[in-house]
Amino acid sequence: MNLSFKTNSRHGYSVKFSPYFPQRIACATSQYYGIAGCGTLFILDTVGDQIVIVQTFDWKEGLFDVTWAENNENIVISASGDGTLQIWDVQQPKGPLRVLAEHTKEVNSIDWSQTRDENLLLSGSWDGTIKLWDIFQDRSLSTYIGHDNIVYSVNWSPRLPSCFASASGDQTVRVWDARKHDLPATVIPAHQAEILTCDWSKYDENIIISGGVDGIIRCWDIRKTGCCLLELLGHQYAVRRIKTSPFVRNVIASCSYDFSVRIWDLTSGHQLQNIEHHTEFVYGLDWNLHIPGQIADCSWDEFVRIYQPMACLPGS
Repeated sequence: MNLSFKTNSRHGYSVKFSPYFPQRIACATSQYYGIAGCGTLFILDTVGDQIVIVQTFDWKEGLFDVTWAENNENIVISASGDGTLQIWDVQQPKGPLRVLAEHTKEVNSIDWSQTRDENLLLSGSWDGTIKLWDIFQDRSLSTYIGHDNIVYSVNWSPRLPSCFASASGDQTVRVWDARKHDLPATVIPAHQAEILTCDWSKYDENIIISGGVDGIIRCWDIRKTGCCLLELLGHQYAVRRIKTSPFVRNVIASCSYDFSVRIWDLTSGHQLQNIEHHTEFVYGLDWNLHIPGQIADCSWDEFVRIYQPMACLPGS
């Protein structure tokens, strides 16, 4: 499968597979580069050899990230350049169910708790803060202050309860206990450049991967923060997003401002495949939780693509 969909006059910023439906993705887009212009959230399904629109939601500012609820197959949340989060129901097209407004600048990253009996959501912003939300409450539950610059990425640990990581323009990755909002549990000086992304290993609770403006991907053990376990070199420009495979322990995918998506082997440290099917910055990237090896990505070139890299085919 190698499918594409054009988000006409909308630049892709983030794409996420549904945790419930293997054929469904959500894509957050913006009319213009940066915070100017309106945004559209696309809900898309693969049907045969096509990608079709299920629903679209428009917002007055650009949308820069999206996450699905883990306890309701129809709830999806978007993050905007106006500092707000919008909660949408795919079956209710008229407008957001709720708007969460506390951040004072653009929200770059959101992530839903991996615990399905919770309604907890994380958000990270240009204002340097991270906030914890219950989507049924108008005000945040906690605010985490510690980063000295933009928070580009927030991610719940898939294995450690109440634990999340953040990546920032202050050149650090920080690991937090959500129950203790005063100080991070761990600070990793991961790059000598802004860090745009981080993701947890799905198989080892202590392993986290970071990617920065320096084009470098690094692997860390949160128990030994002074020692980089592995460094992956290949991207020519900033690494915008990293995603660890949910099916293969040692495989990760990354996307970059060099217009490429790359597949890596953490055991050997080698690049398995370089995918160059975009003509602009690649911002969004995700693995399908239901179909082994399937990836979705999105780019400023206005294309969303769903495909299975050769390096991820069975027996490769």
